[in-house]
This record gives sequence, C-alpha cells and structure tokens, in this order.
Amino acid sequence: MKKILLLILLSSPSTLLACDICGCGVGSYYIGILPEYNKRFVGLRYQHKTLQTHLGPHGNVTPLSTDETYQSAELWGGWNFGKRFRTLAFIPYNFNQRSSQANTGNKQGLGDIALMGYYNLFTQSNTLNSKLLVHSLWVGAGVKLPTGKYEPSERLAIQENPNNFQLGTASTDFTLNAAYDIRLNDFGFNLNANYKINTENKYGYRYGNKLSTNALLYYKFRLFHQLTIAPNAGILYETATKDMEQGKYEMDVSGGYSTALVTGFELAVSKFSVGANYQNVIGQELANQRAKAGNRLMLHFSVPF
Repeated sequence: MKKILLLILLSSPSTLLACDICGCGVGSYYIGILPEYNKRFVGLRYQHKTLQTHLGPHGNVTPLSTDETYQSAELWGGWNFGKRFRTLAFIPYNFNQRSSQANTGNKQGLGDIALMGYYNLFTQSNTLNSKLLVHSLWVGAGVKLPTGKYEPSERLAIQENPNNFQLGTASTDFTLNAAYDIRLNDFGFNLNANYKINTENKYGYRYGNKLSTNALLYYKFRLFHQLTIAPNAGILYETATKDMEQGKYEMDVSGGYSTALVTGFELAVSKFSVGANYQNVIGQELANQRAKAGNRLMLHFSVPF
C-alpha cells in the first residue's frame, strides 16, 4: 500500500513564463510521477523542450523568427520522513540553443535550484466489492533559489520578444502545491495543482505567476514478482500572468496558456527505476501570440536507498 501511495504525487514541473508556460530555461519544475521508493532516492533527469519566438503579430513565421531548444540534465532526489513528510530537491544544469536566419547562440550552466516539502493531510483505505480503495491528499510548499545566471542584456536586446533565453531568473520564487490521489487496486486517478509565486529580481524584472494543473490515469502491471510497469496518461493545463518590469510596466509579450496531452510510463525493479514522459501540446496562446511551444520530453533514472 505504501509503495502505491508513493508512486503518484504532484506535477508541476519544470518541467519546468511566456516561457514559464513552455517550461524552458527559466520555467517551473515539472515532477510528474515519482519513482517508487520507501525512504529516499537519488537520480538523474533529462528534459528536452523547444520554442519558436520572434513570431509576427498574429503568430506568423517571419525572417526574424527564432528556433530555440532548451535541454537540462538534473540531479534530483527525495527523502521521506515518517509517513507524513517528504522533501524533494532539484539541481539542474541547462543547455540553451537558438538559431535564426541572422545568427545563432547558446548558453550552458547551472540553473535555479529548487527545494520542496510536502505534508500528508490524510490517507484512508476501505474495501469496495472486495477491492482495496485508497485515497490521499498531500499539500506542500517550496522555494526556487536564484542560482542560475541571468543576463539583463538579453532583456534589453529583446524588448518585443519573450525574456526566456536565460539560465535562471535571478529571483527567489515560491510554490504552493496540492495533490489528490484515489486508487482502486492497481488502477488510479491523480489530480494536481501547483501555483508558482515569482518575485522581482534585482534588475527590476518579475516573471508572471503561474498556475499548473493536471489529471492523470495510471495502472500498475506487476510481472515476475520483481518488475512493475506503470503506464499513465492525462492532460496538463498551464496559465501564467504577464511579466512586470520596474513594478509597473506590463510586458505584452509574456503570459498566456498551454494545454498538453500527457503520456508516460514508470518501470521499477528492486535496484532502480526508469521512466519517460511525453507532452503533446494541443492548444496554446503564449506571449501575445509571439511565441509557440513545441512538444516536450522527459527521461529519468533513479536509485532508491
């Protein structure tokens, strides 16, 4: 029972704007389905996202349009403290690339480190038609530290385009999280909500606050008494307010919404876990139609101990 309850938690997630929506360099931290672990785990995650910017007034591609790719290699881990408390940590290293007809550019370096804590409000179990029915509610909060490099010159160079080609935000930001999970034997449904509160950085720029919600269905197949495969599918919706500069100037090319279909799987054996998550964007309106997010991919490997 404990392993089932630990399997599903919050989405964010990073994944993780105009680009806070698409989850790029200065995006939020997507969590998705956690690997199975009893006490603690440590692992690596890889995330790949694309974005097209410098679009025309109605989202049309122009000679100035730019293709951007955001990749990150993340050291991440989790630690349970009894049955009620859990912490998660993320240390990303980002690789940003962009190209257009005029020029190309790239950046790489440490991103913004994030720490999160959760509290289990309740976990209840009952028997329904000889099947085990379990549901639980977790709530939590977190902090994102300004460890990634932020270049104000990027903002000055792209007054009419999203301020997303950064390794970090230079701001200390906060998250509020909640997740409800209900499971009947090995079939379950998970509903999540995450609200990210951004603060103004020392350069007078504040990225818009972001709300992210998702709903996932999952099922656990147990094979050979040692192998567990858990496919999952659902929908992810994100929306963000517009960025602000100097506390009073609203950035038109920021904010918006994105909707994506989510599919993934988790595979666990006694010594390690691997997983994958693919997000197919089916609807969006980003940065006043000056940006368009592509589909996203996340892979992970983790070891419980």
